[in-house]
Amino acid sequence: MTEVKTPKTPPVSLASLLTPSKTVSIDFPGYKGFVLDICYLGRDELLKLRKKCVSTKFNKKTRQPEEVLDEDRFLTEYVKAVIKDWSGFKYSYLEEFLLVDVSSQDPNDELPFTQENAELLMKNSNVFDTWVTETVGDLENFTGSK
Repeated sequence: MTEVKTPKTPPVSLASLLTPSKTVSIDFPGYKGFVLDICYLGRDELLKLRKKCVSTKFNKKTRQPEEVLDEDRFLTEYVKAVIKDWSGFKYSYLEEFLLVDVSSQDPNDELPFTQENAELLMKNSNVFDTWVTETVGDLENFTGSK
């Protein structure tokens, strides 16, 4: 009896399965119709983003080079990378995130998504910043296993 050898399939490389980022639409809790397109960034992508915003400065006291994070630039780059769009963000909701005067706006009209609007919201609203950061950090939001 001759043994038939089946060719072994090569092992799958984990590197070939990794997805550096993925965008999903997620409802902002407690605000009917307010949906954000949020992008998950893998650790590698986050490190690249951080590296773009770090500079090395010489510390005169310690006489050593030090890494300094440009927080404003990081916020700009982070918002650009993770918040892709939103819809349903009514002016009436905006008052619950920030101290704003929207008296000249129809409360049911929507604040359009722009990079600048997203950055200002992240910079000035703890509620929004915390939710976005926690949502991006929770892998389950992007795997469909919730």
